[in-house]
Amino acid sequence: MTPERNDRLTSVLNKRQPGLTVVLENVFDPHNISAVMRTCDAVGIQDIYILNNKIPPHKKWGAKSSSSAAKWLTIHQFTDANECFVQLRKNYKKIYATHLSSDAVSLHELNLTEPVALIFGNEHSGVSDELLAMCDGNFIIPQVGIIKSLNISVACAVTVYEAFRQKQNAGHYNELQLSPERLKSLQTDWGFIDDAQ
Repeated sequence: MTPERNDRLTSVLNKRQPGLTVVLENVFDPHNISAVMRTCDAVGIQDIYILNNKIPPHKKWGAKSSSSAAKWLTIHQFTDANECFVQLRKNYKKIYATHLSSDAVSLHELNLTEPVALIFGNEHSGVSDELLAMCDGNFIIPQVGIIKSLNISVACAVTVYEAFRQKQNAGHYNELQLSPERLKSLQTDWGFIDDAQ
């Protein structure tokens, strides 16, 4: 790795946001997953959780739409919803699902500056009742059109860019958010040059 590449990756790690994650529940299309990964990388999300308890686990992602984003992310795959939520509860203060219901709030009402996990369901049935029962609340993306749903990768992009806006306004991108241990681990994974050599 060249020193220039090292500097570029250091700049990226300095803006990673461990207090924000996306959870994809039984999303069928690997190209949708890859598009989500690309967006997550763009806003500094490092960890993505993929829960497949109704469909087989994915073995690969749609490389074209991800532009190899997957190799820069930490992907946590689960086949059990409870195990997934145990891990989420360890790292995030709130867990919200995209779901149209009577108690759903607007995306813009959420506090996305606190550690939060955002759940997106599959392309056909959305977030399952099982997961909804374990969440802290539901949110909707404000819309004024006839069709009241967005493609999952678009919905995710709109949502995480609202988180980006809130976190940027709160100064989260101005100082390192990763712990020293996590930073060192990612530097090792990404093949950083050891300054001691």
